Amino acid sequence: MSPKTPIPPVRPVPGLSRLAQELLPVLYQHRLVATSQLHRLFTPHARRPVYLRQQLAKLRADGLVDATTRRTSRLGRAELLWFVTARGADAVAQDPTIPQRGYRISPQTAASQLQEHTLTVVDTGVAFVSWARRLGDECSPLDWEPEVAHRIRDGESRGVDEAFMIPDAVLRYTHTAGTGRRRMLSFFIEVDRATMQTTRLAAKLAAYTRYQHYVPAPGGRGRRATREAWREHYPAFPRLLIILTGASERVLANRVQDLRALAAADPRTSRLAAGVTTLQLLQDKGPFAPVMTPLSGDTTPTDVFLAPTGGSRD
Repeated sequence: MSPKTPIPPVRPVPGLSRLAQELLPVLYQHRLVATSQLHRLFTPHARRPVYLRQQLAKLRADGLVDATTRRTSRLGRAELLWFVTARGADAVAQDPTIPQRGYRISPQTAASQLQEHTLTVVDTGVAFVSWARRLGDECSPLDWEPEVAHRIRDGESRGVDEAFMIPDAVLRYTHTAGTGRRRMLSFFIEVDRATMQTTRLAAKLAAYTRYQHYVPAPGGRGRRATREAWREHYPAFPRLLIILTGASERVLANRVQDLRALAAADPRTSRLAAGVTTLQLLQDKGPFAPVMTPLSGDTTPTDVFLAPTGGSRD
């Protein structure tokens, strides 16, 4: 078992334990996180998260975090979902090393039907962190960021969907191969809980394709844009991982086939490195097992490198 992946240090808040200091930026970044998810992220070797609950209670008593009840608990009992308060967000925002979040969750939103989508994104991140810990790789609880906006159109647009591509999360992961070679990977994450029309999910692929080829307009007289916008943020274009959950294996298998058919109907997506899997497969077998079905080409399952059989993993 590899050691725990450390969370980058943050500016201390007086009177808080080290664990409490680590919890605050994670709750700030991921908006809403269940006790069980925090247990897997921070205290996976403890049989029961007693100390974790104590620190959450301390943060709540200090007015830095609050909690709501999960609308549909899978544990057979009420489960608490945690989020930072305005005071807690202000405390985290004082640290320049933490990316600032314009969106702050309210108690009303925390208790809304958006719970399950948010928690599924967190479940996906938890799966990568857990497997990184097992494999000796690097992926910390702060290595995925929800809803990062990427511009895909210049000028004014009628709506956000036309001007920006917004994945459910951007996740970064450092993988160490058997040869000792380290690979820094980036992924766009899209989560589908079987509540969205497959055609609508497939339509999102077009936005990723537009971003892959989007070159911003020149910023001033005489300036010519020669680079795609993504190159300012990523060393290589991130692979797109679509994570399915919320239905039976048969229903999810049908959605995989439907997605492949819709992707094949749009030739623009053929050069997009994209694959689809279920959350259960990702959790059970890990990202470097053959759990991903490519959206284009061969149907042979592959890992998150999404390389064709016998192809390059770069």
